Amino acid sequence: FQVQATVVGFLASIAAVVFGWIPDGHFSMDHAVLLCASSVATAFIASLVLGMIMIGVIIGSKKMGINPDNVATPIAASLGDLITLALLSGISWGLYKELEGRAYANPLVCAFFLSLLPIWIIIARRNSATREVLYSGWEPVIIAMAISSVGGLILDRTVSDPNFAGMAVFTPVINGVGGNLVAVQASRISTYLHMSGEPGEGPGTAPRKCPSPCSTFCSSDVNSRSARVLFLLVVPGHLVFLYTIHSMQGGHTTLTLIFIVFYMTAALLQVLILLYIADWMVHWMWGRHLDPDNFSIPYLTALGDLIGTGLLALSFHVLWLIGDRDSDVGD
Repeated sequence: FQVQATVVGFLASIAAVVFGWIPDGHFSMDHAVLLCASSVATAFIASLVLGMIMIGVIIGSKKMGINPDNVATPIAASLGDLITLALLSGISWGLYKELEGRAYANPLVCAFFLSLLPIWIIIARRNSATREVLYSGWEPVIIAMAISSVGGLILDRTVSDPNFAGMAVFTPVINGVGGNLVAVQASRISTYLHMSGEPGEGPGTAPRKCPSPCSTFCSSDVNSRSARVLFLLVVPGHLVFLYTIHSMQGGHTTLTLIFIVFYMTAALLQVLILLYIADWMVHWMWGRHLDPDNFSIPYLTALGDLIGTGLLALSFHVLWLIGDRDSDVGD
């Protein structure tokens, strides 16, 4: 994971530089190196910290008789965002202060973490379990990064308009809830399939065609029941977050009834789409002899970011067009 974290952090910084340079037509080498150093250092440290935390969570869950699928994945997603953002803000702020006095610090930090790559590759190749991920785990991570980057562009374009600045606070909430719920469902379906054998064996042997919505949400199957439970958690969960945001006077958007209706519609539609895609994707990957635990969750969480951000941006635009405009937006 340290190998993937370093490489993906480096690629993410390059993508951010390119996406920032193309619209503005302005490029700064110092800022590009700063972004690269901050991204690589953050990805490396966050991956190391989260890896140790997740080992403890899974071992603790097993000892307490709790299904790790219901606990580990949401904790990983939630703590991942929190730890990564905290580290990124702290590291980038510290490295930015070094630009004037010690400009060599940024390329030195970047070179240090990249130079550790051969060591982690050698260590990963010595273990049979990590060797498989080292060779086959790149495609979902890199494609998921690209999908999330598109969602980031939508967010950046939307919040750059002062009329929709309030969207910034609600985006992590809708994406976090949707990503956590679909990750739990994907883990549960994958565990259910693993109980029958290795990928490609058992009930999901043939690559599955698109299931009907009824089979995904309305059947008596255990995975269908869990999908219904997770879908029903959307409204109460988001109401708690909306009340918290409102009580903290965040978001710069008044929680009117029409806003809550549009917001909940976007959140429900996002989770509905994600749960449906998860039902198809996990079974399809299983039939293709791919381990869904390694491949499906990056795709699903990235799609959650893209779909959630897109639907929320659409909701804000529709609200503005129909006249639900807050005078405090953008203050």
